[in-house]
Amino acid sequence: MAGRPLIGVSTYLESGTRWGVWELEAALLPAGYPRLVQRAGGLAAMLPPDDPEHASAAVARLDGLVIAGGPDVEPVRYGAQRDPRTGPPARQRDAWELALIDAALAAGVPLLGICRGMQLLNVALGGTLTQHIDGHTESVGVFGRHPVKPVPGTLYAGAVPEEASVPTYHHQAVDRLGEGLVASAYASDGTIEAVELPSGTGWVLGVQWHPEMDDDLRVMRELVRAAS
Repeated sequence: MAGRPLIGVSTYLESGTRWGVWELEAALLPAGYPRLVQRAGGLAAMLPPDDPEHASAAVARLDGLVIAGGPDVEPVRYGAQRDPRTGPPARQRDAWELALIDAALAAGVPLLGICRGMQLLNVALGGTLTQHIDGHTESVGVFGRHPVKPVPGTLYAGAVPEEASVPTYHHQAVDRLGEGLVASAYASDGTIEAVELPSGTGWVLGVQWHPEMDDDLRVMRELVRAAS
């Protein structure tokens, strides 16, 4: 295990979580995330919500950062009124993960945003979100699949050069791109499926799908390689 880069992964903080005889508040992360990091050659560390002022210190101890999927970003974060179909806010998590993103960008720590994480990266850089789209989930609680097509010459295309079928579960999407971000993959309906900062600004990538629910390790391997 020596020499494996340490990859921090943000988590949920949920009340009323049950295991064994216990029902307590818990920091949660679907096991697919740490397993993906481990299979790609990294060491996984969970980052439960904390005071945003501690984000820089946390990131300073990491070699790479993953902002995981989860609840909808609160629309006030990008200057919008809440659509009735937008889920309830997760304000503590929004604040913590935005601070983690800011710290990673400032320190040049390789960063991967997954689903919500990609959307939050876009918001952190001044972009906006579309609060509801159809056709990117199978049904409630069931991942769908659809193809995404890379944009040639991008960081993402360097990792996955061909059109690929990916596991997807989201009802929101990037609208206006954040400052400096470029789209690096699209779905067939035109939805932006990956965003990144251009080469020369560090390793920063967001994907709208869920690589932790798949066997394709290429995106995570690139993060681990950059973190090494």
